[in-house]
Amino acid sequence: MQYCLPYFSNQDGRNDPHSVWTGGLRLHPRHVRIRSGMAELASLVQRLEVAVGRLEAVSGGGGSSSGAVSAFVDDYDVLLSGPVAKYVSLSQQIGGDVQKHAEMMKKAFDCQRQFLVTASGSQKPSEAVLSSLLAPVSGIIRDIQSFREQKRTSPLFNHLSAISESVPAFGWVAMAPKPGPYVKDLQDAAMFYTNRVLKDYKDKDKMHVDWVKAYLSIWTDLQDYIKKYHTTGLTWSKTGPVASASTPPAACGAPPPPPGPPPPPMNLDQSPAGGDSGPVSHNMLFASINKGADITKGLKHVSDDQKTHKNPTLKAPGGVVRTGPKPFTSTRPTAAASPSRTLPPVLELEGKKWKVENQEGAQGLVIGDTELKQVVYAFKCNNSTLQVKGKINSIIIDNCKKFGLVFDDVVGIVEVINSKSVKVQVMGKIPTISINKTDGCQVYLSADSLNCEIITATSSEMNVLVPGEGGEYDEIPVPEQFKTVWDGKKLVTTATEIAG
Repeated sequence: MQYCLPYFSNQDGRNDPHSVWTGGLRLHPRHVRIRSGMAELASLVQRLEVAVGRLEAVSGGGGSSSGAVSAFVDDYDVLLSGPVAKYVSLSQQIGGDVQKHAEMMKKAFDCQRQFLVTASGSQKPSEAVLSSLLAPVSGIIRDIQSFREQKRTSPLFNHLSAISESVPAFGWVAMAPKPGPYVKDLQDAAMFYTNRVLKDYKDKDKMHVDWVKAYLSIWTDLQDYIKKYHTTGLTWSKTGPVASASTPPAACGAPPPPPGPPPPPMNLDQSPAGGDSGPVSHNMLFASINKGADITKGLKHVSDDQKTHKNPTLKAPGGVVRTGPKPFTSTRPTAAASPSRTLPPVLELEGKKWKVENQEGAQGLVIGDTELKQVVYAFKCNNSTLQVKGKINSIIIDNCKKFGLVFDDVVGIVEVINSKSVKVQVMGKIPTISINKTDGCQVYLSADSLNCEIITATSSEMNVLVPGEGGEYDEIPVPEQFKTVWDGKKLVTTATEIAG
């Protein structure tokens, strides 16, 4: 049956010689022109929205004097409209904590875009100003990680952990000379948890599998983007004015911290790990990212253990306030714990020992200039990650919380003692890993380290992840309960069935 549209015809639509049939409908030329005009109008509106967005970006976040943005800002928009938009859409479909996390991530991407607009039209500023410009992004990173720690009982905790562990990748803008590999390392950190998501949902809900693919593709595309425009570090304008902290990116929400001296540099900047100025410079800049957010944090909230009238030790010279997100609540400060907060962070080579001590919220620590005879000793490092490159003798992790270790090759032993929530990833070979008096330890083995001996004592929540098919990892729990019987000649001990 065919239908006509009488309100586009002469009187009843049956006798108009100018009417045409299309798709079973009798259309008057005026109807055709209207449809065409509406399509053109929609196209114009879309183009206008893009133009307005760019003008707002230039007025709020800096830009070239001509009002145009660099090609690398345009390509960053492609990243936002592609994998980032898909990740946000799937997160909205999953809902709950994942959706809230994605909203914060979207804000971080928008904020970093404004920073890129500033870089496209401004010359590189001093490190103090750069720290202020990066503080808004660093603040969002802190919020994302804090949200995850507040949701440890969430059924979507692995989703949140994948985001939280990789979100420091936003710091690539302050990394030189290898921002791309830095993003790759943090993408690998995300895969520690995305593999768990795949294991839990690959046979249950394809949406979560698609979510993993969409999220990981963000960092894959970002690496390609960095390789195209910022291979050895963020590209700044060579002709514009020097970037100023007085014009913060408008889309980042909170204003930057008040002007003042830059935070004290971490000992990481004095480490002899880098043979040239490159590694030293990028570590110093990245330290500034982490520290910048903590200035903002101090303005928002001061807990009792940070108030000088309740904690006199903070008045002593050199006293510092604990920084970074709090992975474990500690609302009961003790006399024994207070002095440790006044100790400065350390990353230095003393004789044959690399000392990594008192690091708080230090993501991306690297020891690169290693020798076979050297050892690494990490002590009281919280919410931090350390990468050890090359082949060394041994590594000890002592009294650390929420600490991640990635290393290439160890000829002796890696020992974890008196710690909580530790992740150890082997990239090369390791003969022995010892876990003692530790709650929560994940050991991530490589294909070359599958013959590693893992010795445990008085520890809980231990898992070993081994590479499986298709690039995924199989997670295997380490037994915590045992059964011992006398066989008439000796004691025989076996792991109980409920241990796993």
